[in-house]
Amino acid sequence: MLPVKRFVDFVEQNSLFTPAGKILAAVSGGMDSVLMAHLLKAAGFNFGIAHCNFMLRGPEADADQEFTRQLATQLGVSFHTINFDTQQYAADNKISIQMAARDMRYQWFNDISLSAGYDAISLAHHQNDTIETILLNLTRGTGIAGLHGILPKNGKLARPLLFLTRDEIQTIIAAEGLNYVEDASNASVKYARNKIRHQVIPLLKELNPGLEATFENNLRIFRDLEMLLNQQVNALKKRLLIHQGNEVHIAINEIKKLSPKRLLLFKLLQGYGFTETVVDDLLTTLGKHAGRIFESTAFTLVVDRGRLIISPKKDKADTEFAIIKDDVSVIYNSYKLTLLHDHSPLIIRDNPFAVSVDAELLIYPLKLRAWQQGDTFYPLGMKTRQKLSDFFIHEKIPLHKKSAIPILVNGNGDIIWIGGYRLSERYKVSNNTKKVTIFELYKL
Repeated sequence: MLPVKRFVDFVEQNSLFTPAGKILAAVSGGMDSVLMAHLLKAAGFNFGIAHCNFMLRGPEADADQEFTRQLATQLGVSFHTINFDTQQYAADNKISIQMAARDMRYQWFNDISLSAGYDAISLAHHQNDTIETILLNLTRGTGIAGLHGILPKNGKLARPLLFLTRDEIQTIIAAEGLNYVEDASNASVKYARNKIRHQVIPLLKELNPGLEATFENNLRIFRDLEMLLNQQVNALKKRLLIHQGNEVHIAINEIKKLSPKRLLLFKLLQGYGFTETVVDDLLTTLGKHAGRIFESTAFTLVVDRGRLIISPKKDKADTEFAIIKDDVSVIYNSYKLTLLHDHSPLIIRDNPFAVSVDAELLIYPLKLRAWQQGDTFYPLGMKTRQKLSDFFIHEKIPLHKKSAIPILVNGNGDIIWIGGYRLSERYKVSNNTKKVTIFELYKL
């Protein structure tokens, strides 16, 4: 007899889908997915069947496709199918055949669910699939998330057969006399998962005949531990992550108090794309090397004095912009610079974003650019030359902000103005000044 009550109980306990919902069942034609389709029918759920032909096994794959079409007709449900050029997709994207099949399959399931109004996508994974996944994750390296196995529900994806083992499925299929097709590639040990299935798990079952029950108990423990960890990390994020505009700051002295430090710091940074390797390198620099920069795909992390600063990566800035005398205003990255030529020797005070410059000292074209290693200038009020790198340190400007500061450079190569910070002593308005040019910066 079909285990309809256990099936419905598992669906309800895990909130996989409701009797009022519309379900897309992914059916390959194998015994697992065939049983899932029959259980959905027997339980009275509203569902359709989706089948992918990956065109990897010639006539055998076409026969599977036809078998699944007939199953949909037998059950009186909608049928969706598609043929994929899996080998071409794998070659174009430089990925394995298995990964290509997975990518195309899930994308198509999602497209069908959206276009045909399905509320959930039902997949036929069972308990042994979860064991295989955990063992694969352990051999490849995994965090705690890799130990919870296959979740019953993940977004639209639902797995209503996780209450059954492979042996139970085989017994039910035989008892009910249900027809199915066998994919010959499932017996091959060419693939890592099949090696786990056919070579590793039988040995483990010799050590523990109740392997599935043991793993099921372990899964509950792992999921509870993951939940506890996530609660701790969420509390830490609220306390330690200080948001300032588009930046996130974390005090280094707070990081040093974390225990276990490596795990919790990784979880704090994981959402910004930083890996465990970066965390290892970062921990060796805390309190030692201010100015170190680490990058993920979308974010930059700077070890500043007493804090970590995380900020989104910006598009590559213009390296240089020429200014001619007739310009009234120019745009440089995230700034607008205006020019005003005046015959009165006006001195602007108390506005770091505007300066008056002795116009007769200017050699056009001027340049706006980012600072460069080796840059020097004469800060206003000083008679000696200073490196920009030293000036930035004195002004306590974080390293990741230095490259965004517009530097106004004269035609002879002299630095006239560190935009928003300091005018050069050599270009200030003096008693001998007859004309001035007023430069003013605006943040866009």
